[in-house]
Amino acid sequence: MVKGKIETYIGFCIKSANITLGSGAISTLRGDVYLLVMDSNSAKNSVRLALKFKRRFNCPLLVCKQGFEDVVNKPGCKIAAIRDKNLAKAILESKETNYVLYAEGGEENG
Repeated sequence: MVKGKIETYIGFCIKSANITLGSGAISTLRGDVYLLVMDSNSAKNSVRLALKFKRRFNCPLLVCKQGFEDVVNKPGCKIAAIRDKNLAKAILESKETNYVLYAEGGEENG
């Protein structure tokens, strides 16, 4: 399987410890979250929690259409917080079909 740019950037975040995986761990963060990435198969409560984090950290929310657990290499993980400003920017600038930017009330193509 060929990795896209976003998967590569997320891999860089993992290697540099600039990513927080899971809603429990994200809820303990106090700031410096520049991007949230969520699995599209998340339950309604998980989506509500992701939107709460989006407002709390005032950052964009990117939705992965498929394979999110494989990207972050953590089974059961539905959300991740990117804590590196430059990598978050690079992820947002990468236009890939497997990812869409979440807009209040739905998703928009990013």
